[in-house]
Amino acid sequence: MKPLQNDWDEIIADEIKKPYYLKLRDFLKSEYSTRKIYPVMDDIYSALRVTSYQNTKVVILGQDPYINEGEAHGMCFSVKPSAKIPPSLRNVYKELQDDVGAKIPNNGYLMKWAEQGVLLLNTCLTVRAGVSKSHAGKGWEELTTFIIKRLNDKQSPIVFLLWGRDAQTKQELVTNPIHKVLVSAHPSPLAGGKFFGCKHFSRTNEFLKSHNLQEIDWQIDDV
Repeated sequence: MKPLQNDWDEIIADEIKKPYYLKLRDFLKSEYSTRKIYPVMDDIYSALRVTSYQNTKVVILGQDPYINEGEAHGMCFSVKPSAKIPPSLRNVYKELQDDVGAKIPNNGYLMKWAEQGVLLLNTCLTVRAGVSKSHAGKGWEELTTFIIKRLNDKQSPIVFLLWGRDAQTKQELVTNPIHKVLVSAHPSPLAGGKFFGCKHFSRTNEFLKSHNLQEIDWQIDDV
């Protein structure tokens, strides 16, 4: 694992020495050498690399990376600027438009959110091409549980957006009353539209504003 070059390095230093993580690392070495895995190895920890612990004020928690070529780059729901917008993210944009009036952009690159303190984290950080949840139960859940617990320890408010059942398994980890947890169905079309109307974007900004924190500019710009 390459250094993240921010405060996450110190926070996870001991965690990545634990037996479960060393076993996960060996599993990933085998997977990347024998199969097509997303994202590319250098992008696995993009979310932590871009959004430091100190700067995190919103967490969006998803399931696992996109399973198609050229999409996943280490941030949940985000795709590379040249990629077609996936159905789940298209639904996120529809809700965003209905909720705060944001224009639907021509790309799915969510770097702007990450740079404002939105940690775009999946419960599992890797996946086999074409096979959702194929790296579930290999150790990622333990690492992301640790990350959520450490974020829960922060004494500055965080909004946790838990989208879908996998993300909601982490809800019990957020026990610090200073934080806010918002729960909804997954934005995937397979959820039957139950994500729509959650108003998580406006509710997040209302919470941040009430704590004198800078609101998120949710508008993704065209490329």
